[in-house]
Amino acid sequence: MSNAKLAKDFEKIVGAGNVMHEEADLHAYSYDSAVLDPQVPSLVIKPTTTEQLGPVTKLCNEYGLPMTVRGAGTNLSGGTIPHPGGVVVLTNGLNRILEINEEDLYAVVEPGVVTAQFAAQVASKGLFYPPDPGSQAVSTIGGNVAENAGGLRGLKYGVTKDYVMGMDFYDVNGDLIKSGSRTVKCVTGYNLAGLMVASEGTLGVFSNIILKLVPPPKASKAMMAIFPNVQTASETVAAIIANHIVPCTLEFLDNAVIRYVEDFTKAGLPTDAGAILLIEVDGHQAEVIEDAQKVVDICTKCGAKEVKMAETAEEREALWFARRNALPSLARAKPTTVLEDATVPRSQIPAMMEGLDKIARKYKLDIGTFGHAGDGNLHPTILCDNRDKEEFHRVEEAVDEIFDVALSLKGTLSGEHGIGMAKSKWMEKETSKATLEYSLKMKRAIDPKNILNPTKIIGDI
Repeated sequence: MSNAKLAKDFEKIVGAGNVMHEEADLHAYSYDSAVLDPQVPSLVIKPTTTEQLGPVTKLCNEYGLPMTVRGAGTNLSGGTIPHPGGVVVLTNGLNRILEINEEDLYAVVEPGVVTAQFAAQVASKGLFYPPDPGSQAVSTIGGNVAENAGGLRGLKYGVTKDYVMGMDFYDVNGDLIKSGSRTVKCVTGYNLAGLMVASEGTLGVFSNIILKLVPPPKASKAMMAIFPNVQTASETVAAIIANHIVPCTLEFLDNAVIRYVEDFTKAGLPTDAGAILLIEVDGHQAEVIEDAQKVVDICTKCGAKEVKMAETAEEREALWFARRNALPSLARAKPTTVLEDATVPRSQIPAMMEGLDKIARKYKLDIGTFGHAGDGNLHPTILCDNRDKEEFHRVEEAVDEIFDVALSLKGTLSGEHGIGMAKSKWMEKETSKATLEYSLKMKRAIDPKNILNPTKIIGDI
């Protein structure tokens, strides 16, 4: 069937003007932020109501059309790269905040709601939605749930999965499945909402999502600890956690990242530092004062050259502005940025940093490392040019070794970016053959025609 004929069938569901099938319009939806080859879809469909998602999914299943649901496309593992000949279903038109319940501390949203806009609306009600992925200015709640997005506050407050109370989603037959509830406790049946988190669109199509909200902290204090070298800084991270202090944010930048960020942001970072830690503690006023002093003492004892406290809201914001611009700053340096997501137990951060240094020297690559050191989630970022085939071959070998080191330290392939296509080949190395087969059996039962974002996470069925 021609793309034009298919478009007419979908237009009967979503309306004229909400289906794209001309090639010139399709290329924008052929890639995401991963360094992978793009795939141009046959159609791009933009529903205007969540009720249209069911019929769209049903029609895709009837025609055997692979469908990839896409929010902002900011993911970093190939999760929203469409399948050849498939369709992309856009959710950015499904952007209503349906409810913010101030008495029972929950919200109900459509999947296309932008994360930062949602957090701001919640804050205007005197409440707090903690998950804060680096892409929050454009990323959507549906994408955050599909990838189980993390963020800077993950150390203390957890990640997206910790705030999903329930959701409605559509199966391949276009039937609406309900899971979870608006109550704090709910054990009615299987935890289907939990199954949907981090499923990357392979098991269902999200409709409405119920999210937990919490009261905001009463006070906070941010600081920058400056270290002579990476090892000292990484050992300090382990020392802070070992002293049973849990900052809301504990971020790491090595010298390469510091220099690129300062060149881009002019935030006042010390470009001669071997590494810095950006730390924030929050809670009640007395607790914040006490914890901040403990952190300063630990940093100093572990070898920090200086600890600078943010004395004003502007100084605090400058620190987090610098950190949130780590990736954009690195991306300016070379034509290709390979951002990885190796995560290890916090006590193993010094060993992981040592391993990254050896890999950079072995493969003669420029690697800058930053990340959520407080939860062991590091982002070694390789700056290169994928048009240089010899260099990119070294990059691929280095990535293999990065994951080998992380797994040898009892770590994981991905702390927050997901598996997608980029990391599926390593899945058995972290889990087991039986684990993959179990997952495949579930996928085959739920999606027998394999239309829901095929090839992602566990490969092709």
